[in-house]
Formats: sequence, C-alpha cells, structure tokens
Amino acid sequence: MALISIIEDFHPLNNAKYLDIAKSLKPSLHHHIFEPVGAFMLKERYSSEKEAIRLHDVTHLSLGKGRNLCLDFGSHRVGRVSLALSYSGSHPDAPALLKLKFAETLKELSENSDSYDGWISSSWIQEEYVHVDVLPSVISLPRRYAFRYLKITLMDTSPKYKLVIKHAECLAESSAYMERSGAVSYKDPMLDRINEVGIRTLHNCMQDVFEDGPKRDRRLWMGDLRLQAQANYSTFRNNDLVKRCLYLFAGSRFPDGRVSACLFTDPVVEADDTWLFDYSLFFVVALEEYLEATGDLQALEDLYGVAMEQIDLALGMLGTDGILDQNAVENTFVDWCDPLDKSVCAQSVLIYALRFARKLALRKEDAGRAEAIEERIIQLSEAARDRFWDADQRCFVSGQGQVSPAGQVWAVLAGLAEGEEACSAVKQCESCVPDLKMTTPYMHHYYVMALLACGMKEKALDHIKSYWGSMVEAGADTFWESWMPEDPEASPYGGSIINSYCHAWSCTPVYILKEFFHEEWEET
Repeated sequence: MALISIIEDFHPLNNAKYLDIAKSLKPSLHHHIFEPVGAFMLKERYSSEKEAIRLHDVTHLSLGKGRNLCLDFGSHRVGRVSLALSYSGSHPDAPALLKLKFAETLKELSENSDSYDGWISSSWIQEEYVHVDVLPSVISLPRRYAFRYLKITLMDTSPKYKLVIKHAECLAESSAYMERSGAVSYKDPMLDRINEVGIRTLHNCMQDVFEDGPKRDRRLWMGDLRLQAQANYSTFRNNDLVKRCLYLFAGSRFPDGRVSACLFTDPVVEADDTWLFDYSLFFVVALEEYLEATGDLQALEDLYGVAMEQIDLALGMLGTDGILDQNAVENTFVDWCDPLDKSVCAQSVLIYALRFARKLALRKEDAGRAEAIEERIIQLSEAARDRFWDADQRCFVSGQGQVSPAGQVWAVLAGLAEGEEACSAVKQCESCVPDLKMTTPYMHHYYVMALLACGMKEKALDHIKSYWGSMVEAGADTFWESWMPEDPEASPYGGSIINSYCHAWSCTPVYILKEFFHEEWEET
C-alpha cells in the first residue's frame, strides 16, 4: 500500500442529498470541566525521573527559567485548556515564554520531539510555545488536545519575577454521554478494567464523527468506523452518528464512485484521495450491520446502490482465474506489516464482503442480485481454495509461499475453511515468523473474531486478557493505535512519539465481551 496518496487535481464526486442528510445528523457536543488531580516535576528536561508535588502546593510554586511543572488530569481527556497565570516577585518587565507539551502517556512527557524523523508530519506532536505578555492573566488555548498530562516549562522570563500557575482546567468534549455507555460488570477485575478503558477510548473518539484518534489523525476512516459502530451498538447506541458517517462516505467519493478510505469534514466535507480496497468494501459490511441494528429503511433505500457499486468495482479487479489482480492486493491495508503478502487477505475480504452484500440484497428483496452474489461467493471461494490452500501444511499460503497470521484470519472469516481445517489454519498464527506478527489492535480484533468463528471461545477470551490486558498493565487509560508487548517502542511511523494512544480501532473488546461472553457479565 502507498503510505501517502497524492492525486493532483483531485475532485471528489459529491452528492448533495446524502451530505444534507449527514449534516442534519450532526450531533451536539457535551462538555465537562476537568481539573488536575496530581502534579510533579521532571528532574531533567527529557528525564523520566519525577519529583512529586502536593497538588495544593502548586498555586504557591514559583517557576523560574528552565523549571517545569507537570499536571496530571487523572485520565485521558479530549478538549480545550485554559490556564490562570500570575507571578511572584517584582512586576513583570518582560513576557513569559512557555512551552506547553500535551501527552497521552507518561512516556511522551520525557521524549524529545526534535529527535523524531518519521514519515508522518511532526506537526501532530502536541507542543506549543506561548508568549504571555500580561500577568496576571487567563490564557485559553484555541486548539483541541488529546492528553492526560500537561507539561509546562518556563523557557525564559525576566530575573525580576517568577511564574505561578494559579489554576488549570480542560473543557472536555464528546458527542457521547459516558453515563449512557451501558457499562456492565464482569467476574474478572482485568476484564472490568479492559471494558472501562475500551469505553473511554470509544467515548473520546466520538466527536461530530467517529474519529480514528483525537490526537491523530482526527479523521473519519472507513475501517475504523466499522469497528467503532460495532462497539457503539453494544455501548452508547448513538446510532444516528453511525448513520451520519455512512452518509458522509456515500456523499463524497472518488469520481468513479469508489468509497474513499477516509474523509475530511472541515471546513467542508471532502473525500481524501486515498483509496484502500478492503476499506471500500467495509462500507458494505458497516451498512448491513447498521441496518441489522436499526432496521432503517431510509438508509437501505438511499445507500443500497452505493454499497453494490463497491461490490461491482471490486469484482472488476478479478482475473479470469477468479483471483484479484495486483492493484487490489497492493491497495489493501489489513495491518501495518511491510513484509506481508496480502493476496490471501484481499481475496478473503472480498468474499467476506460479498456475504454481507448478499444479506443486503435479501433485505432489499433484490432476489436476482442475491442469487448472483451467492454464485460469486461459491466461484471465488473455490478459486481461493485452489490457489491458496495447502493441504500438507493445512493452512493458507500466499503466492510468495508466505504463511501469515493475517492470511489465516481473513481466510477463516471469509469461510474458506471450516471445522478442523479452520482451527488448523488459525493455530498457525501462534508460530509465525517475527516479521509477520500482528502489530495493531485492529488486526488483533479480527484474530479474536476468527478464534470465535472456530468455536475457540476460551482462547479468544485469554487473548483479550493477555493482549489488551498488557496495555492496561503498561498504563493505558485509553487503548493504543499500535502495540506489540514484546517491543513497546514499536511504531509504524518511524517514532513512537507520533503514535496515537487513544485510537478507536482498539476499543472492540467492549463489543466482543458483551456480545459473545454473556455468561461473564451482569448489569450495573
């Protein structure tokens, strides 16, 4: 997959009807004020060593040049920050120059952003330099931040005075009410904690759309939306927000009708010039799941054609042998894993989406289309089995001779193997080579779903506890975008400082636990 897609003179195809419906569904944001619950200093500028400070002493603390103060807001917050500042000593005769660093994790506080040299813009790093000309004063920062910790460093001032932080607060915002999350209690403290962190992750990503991450990229991505919507049906049930997002994707597309991988919503709605084969097909999946959750006949009538267009476009990328061409394979995401050959995955995602498309056709009472899709499922499944199933190894092997966890997971989810064969394939995930390991909670979600499809419930639950639980044990308030327990510093972007530590595709245990493990929870 191309990491950066740039199409010069790109003009999306916009549908005013769909965009007007999406606009009418734009939610109001709810606000809560949060103040710091703790404070400390870092002994050195980029040190992880902390010196605790009693919170009630903060307002009496005088900061001189080079000193820092770190405020802990208790948990991950998404919102706008204001600071009430004063001084001690003589009347200020020069501005105070502050460096403000917002961090989602403790580790970020001590990282030097100047050392970052990745391929995603460093402008996402949440740091600000602020001149304060008049003291005392209240400064309200115009940007929205995603953070738990705020590090205030006094970069320079006059020798005549020192800075005093009198008050700090965050006006947090979300379109979801936390008290309406449908929280449940599990019989296991770790599962309770995973559920709590997952709900907060989803909540903080629910803004006027389902954002992928409130720190980065603050955008509506199709692959993320599918998983966020599933989690939403089990928690907040803000189904109008799902509907809004589906209409946004339908309302701004590629000129040939393809659903874009992601959308911008400000200052106007505009499809990004990035297209991913698997993400475009998830529009079909997400629409059918939305209809299953709501029975919304208007959405079925409006969006059925857009969904089927994604199917037709995908089928147009098949060769005469019933196998997808290289363009489809290379534009399939699946996971951040450069060595991964995605041929098994792409073929499987298409078959997976066809199964949802057939449900859509039956729901629309389009019998002819449903029958044609069923024939395609059989044809493409046979072609995939002939090309990728290795009877000796009892798993799916790509054209490069590669046995990958992602390939086994998607082949099982597509129904290319059942019973003992499916179990054999998914067990290959435990013995893969290190370079092909799953790197994101996004891919781990689908691994858990494959385990469940094989009837391996106990193993699925154990994996949730070990994988998402390891993030909790590492200090997660919200679940992270990328996480490999054996390599905590790993980043797909060239530096962990740019990673998102509240990422919506990671919240899905709240859905899996509630829907598949009824015996494990009780209402609260």
